[in-house]
Amino acid sequence: MNPSLKGVIKLKRLFYKSWFSYKKLIKGDREMKKKKYGRLLAVNVLVASQLLLAACNNDSEKTSGENAEYDPNSKLDVSWTTMLHTASTPTDVVLEKIEEATNSNIEFNWVPDASKDERITAALASGELTDIVSLTVLTNSSVRQSLKSGMFWDVGEYLDEYDNLKNISEDMRTAASIEGKLYGVPYQKNLGRSGLLLRQDWLDNLGLKAPTNLDELYEIARAFTEDDPDGNGKDDTIGFSDRNELRYGNFKTLSSYFGTPNGWAVDSDGKFTAEFETQAYKDTMEYSKKLYDNGYSDRDFAVTPKNTQMEKFAQGKAGIYTGLISITQLENMAEGIQNEMEIVPVNKIESPDGEYHIWSENSGIGGLMAFPKSEVETEAELKRLLQFVNDLMDKEVFMLMTGGIEGTHYEIDENGAFQILDSELWQKDVQPFSSSRPSEVTHSIIDGNPRKQLVNEQIDENAGFAVLDPTVPLESPTASERGTELEKLIIDATFKFIMGDIDEKGFDAEVEKWRNSGGDDMRKEYEEAYKIANE
Repeated sequence: MNPSLKGVIKLKRLFYKSWFSYKKLIKGDREMKKKKYGRLLAVNVLVASQLLLAACNNDSEKTSGENAEYDPNSKLDVSWTTMLHTASTPTDVVLEKIEEATNSNIEFNWVPDASKDERITAALASGELTDIVSLTVLTNSSVRQSLKSGMFWDVGEYLDEYDNLKNISEDMRTAASIEGKLYGVPYQKNLGRSGLLLRQDWLDNLGLKAPTNLDELYEIARAFTEDDPDGNGKDDTIGFSDRNELRYGNFKTLSSYFGTPNGWAVDSDGKFTAEFETQAYKDTMEYSKKLYDNGYSDRDFAVTPKNTQMEKFAQGKAGIYTGLISITQLENMAEGIQNEMEIVPVNKIESPDGEYHIWSENSGIGGLMAFPKSEVETEAELKRLLQFVNDLMDKEVFMLMTGGIEGTHYEIDENGAFQILDSELWQKDVQPFSSSRPSEVTHSIIDGNPRKQLVNEQIDENAGFAVLDPTVPLESPTASERGTELEKLIIDATFKFIMGDIDEKGFDAEVEKWRNSGGDDMRKEYEEAYKIANE
């Protein structure tokens, strides 16, 4: 790295340091502290500018501190780009406790989940990065190209130096690696987190039971739409809420129930078949189209983001939601609107083959906490950040990011069960942090909410019939370069089929276009990588 670039980095770090101080200390006598720390910020800008000029004027001079060792117990100023799955960012109440426990000052750069692809892609292209970048969609071609380019540190050799990080399994490390290199700390998730959430009170009103197969599920969607499940005498409900993505909307989970492969299927000869080349995928499209045509699922799904999908369910406009882990958030959103709401989780829908299947999100990998070399200059800095991530996995911090402050946000009752005390306060202070926990599997709690505890048990049960994507640990240059573009072609074609804009012949034409545009190249590359991995 040339000295002028180091000067720019020092400038950025001084800005961060001053901003941390400014943000933390303007509480209280705000006017006095704004003036004081405004002067501090100005002084640091001047000093940083001088560093930059010195660096630019003397290319042979090393910037101070380049080779300095970082004390793992030193106070850490860290900036972190991570995803926001709630409507609002959290308050500082729990943040201050997390910082205290990790001996850090944290500046979050929150990225709304609905715009994560665009925002992360733009940040990678511009180089406007933070010390830690949460990369949650590893199939995104821009993300994979950036990882392979050497933009981020390979942390594989360091994990065993830390008491929590060393427990990340070899299988998980392999699944999160690209060509044998681990460009970040894997987010550890459960293998199979998907399933259905249904309005139990609506089922009861209509004399129905929770579904066990696809036909029963369809009948419930019909009844929730046509039979006035809320008893208000109005035609104002539908079966499925849905949103503008196949993977985390309804389609991917429904396709699991039809026995569709997860991404790709590989046979005993090592030959790969894309999921949308199978009959099960087409059966899912037909099922989804029938729901759509009859109004049993959200007809606005193609333009509906996640938060709106959740709001429709919480407001009593829809009775089926896909995604087991959202049960607490939906219950909280419904308070004061649908107080009579009762939700039942369902994780086992029998497939036409008589078995149970559920897709696994990246083999339990929720992405990477990656460290860009432009921001993390030295191995010593990297090690201090890895210590920070390791500390985030301690039970104390896990509970802060899960429940908040004991006695304020939650309590543990005499049976050892976790119980939220004030859901509105928990939503403001705690909930946004939960999706940024490095691990959801290192620690476990007994949830005092019996429905949430049932969800936890069903997610554990899902591991027994989770369907993995065989390409997760494999590398395909075509997928890295054009995978997102090719995937969009199939997503658009699937949406068009469901909405009636194209028929099966039209969909087949789009699949053929995918093959000719790079799909067959991906297939060959995956087959070759699979062969090498299994030699």
